[in-house]
Amino acid sequence: MEKEKIECCEFLSIHEDIIQKVQEQMPDEEVLYDLAELYKVFGDSTRMKIMYVLFASEMCVCDIAQLLNMSQSAISHQLRVLKQSKLVKARREGKVVFYSLADDHVRTIVNQGMEHILEDRC
Repeated sequence: MEKEKIECCEFLSIHEDIIQKVQEQMPDEEVLYDLAELYKVFGDSTRMKIMYVLFASEMCVCDIAQLLNMSQSAISHQLRVLKQSKLVKARREGKVVFYSLADDHVRTIVNQGMEHILEDRC
């Protein structure tokens, strides 16, 4: 077996001006970590189903569970994750808690992801 040849730059940096410009625009490490954690939340298909349900309408746990044919416990767990990530908000009406998407940013993120996925399928 032939070993793969690794390409290396001969210089430590060729375009100092570009490197400096990019370094100045890079967010702090903590911010990038938080961004990565946010996208991990989107990495679960059950949470994506719940977000799509909430796209259509504000709903309670019981209705989401029935619609997705899942247990209320499973839905509650996923809603807790979504709420902690500030993707979903809750509103109490008497004894019933209704959930909805937190804001238009969530709609935009999901819509753009869907557009990206579907553009190659058409």
